[in-house]
Amino acid sequence: MNKSRKVGKYEVGWVVGEGTFAKVKFARNCETGEGVAMKILAKSSILKHRMVDQIKREISIMKIVRHPNIVRLHEVLAGRAKIFIILEFVTGGELFDKIVHQGKLPENESRKYFQQLVDAVAHCHSKGVYHRDLKPENLLLDAYGNLKVSDFGLSALPLQGDGLLRTTCGTPNYVAPEVLGDQGYDGAAADIWSCGVILYVLMAGYLPFDETNLYTLYSKITAAEFSCPYWFSPEANKLIHKILDPNPKTRIRIDVIRNDPWFKKKYAPVKYREDEEVSLDDVRAVFEDIEDQYIPERSEIKDGGPLLMNAFEMITLSQGLNLSALFDRRQDYVNRQTRFVSRKPAQVIISNVEAVAESMSLKVHTRNYKTRLEGISANRMGQFAVVLEVYEVGPSLFMVDVRKAAGDTLEYHKFYKNFCAKLKDIIWNPKEGKDSSNLLRTRAC
Repeated sequence: MNKSRKVGKYEVGWVVGEGTFAKVKFARNCETGEGVAMKILAKSSILKHRMVDQIKREISIMKIVRHPNIVRLHEVLAGRAKIFIILEFVTGGELFDKIVHQGKLPENESRKYFQQLVDAVAHCHSKGVYHRDLKPENLLLDAYGNLKVSDFGLSALPLQGDGLLRTTCGTPNYVAPEVLGDQGYDGAAADIWSCGVILYVLMAGYLPFDETNLYTLYSKITAAEFSCPYWFSPEANKLIHKILDPNPKTRIRIDVIRNDPWFKKKYAPVKYREDEEVSLDDVRAVFEDIEDQYIPERSEIKDGGPLLMNAFEMITLSQGLNLSALFDRRQDYVNRQTRFVSRKPAQVIISNVEAVAESMSLKVHTRNYKTRLEGISANRMGQFAVVLEVYEVGPSLFMVDVRKAAGDTLEYHKFYKNFCAKLKDIIWNPKEGKDSSNLLRTRAC
């Protein structure tokens, strides 16, 4: 059955992301016409996994840290069974995708992103918030190329007493050495280390610490065993070594970074209202009395077939009003969220997807023209999962949305290319007017 629904004043559209506990959909504010990202969490799942306090903390923190270089949280709504977090819709994709496509970035461009990252992190720290999972996959780009920090799921507020944090968390390649110990660590210093790793990756195109064996990786991180490539300027090299200091007590602080000559080149601090009032009333209402805050979910049922994508969704999906991006074969890069077009019937598309997935030894789960593929990651360190969903965009014209649900993003890039090569008989090339291996690709949302 096809469903198009509204949640409060928002018209809900397609899925733009999916994780273990939440799904993110594009939605439109019917009062203003503004596009937003709607993060949807099932109340039952939150309760089952005892994540109420963590989700409440994440939402509260995102409302507190309002800054132009941080993804903005607009409001929180509650349904009978779900919680809806309304976020700024960022259209430029992940910084990670830019690195994968482009490789190392020019020093001036890397510095610009680093300046924006440091400003955002400094703002968080001024509010007593520590992100603890800073990495390119959690840094988004808006339509103007400005950086936006996202995903505060592992963020923390300082504890009472010595003010040190003790939970070991984050992504191994970006985590500070002191976080790996059990003596407690300063959240600000740990975030600064992660910023240094990100700057290195931007300028080098690869990680300073990258080992498949975790013991070897942690040993190199603890010893800060790395070297900068020859194309780094002496000034950048010097700053990175001050940031990637394994001793958190002597590691450079954010205020000193901001006064560094290399950092200050073409530095233009963003202007924003620092005294903006923030209310957490909606957060309290959602978690304290969810039933009283019921927001009606109105579903319009259509007969059979895959979901229909209307003109508004097509335009928004294709980066503004430029529809050529949907069918331009010159866009030869693959992002985290990827799509292709087919002229085959929806059921044929699903059957081919299932057959190819099974030939790749992946587990297949299909329901209502939506298929989830699951397997073990290449390094056998966790689960790898992909979700494909079929949309009808015109008479006998279908778009297949493919997105990573779990696992490493770089591994997803490799999987996508291989998977689509096996589906070449059903992928349509609009310029040639027949099925071919040409892919439809758009930016990650």
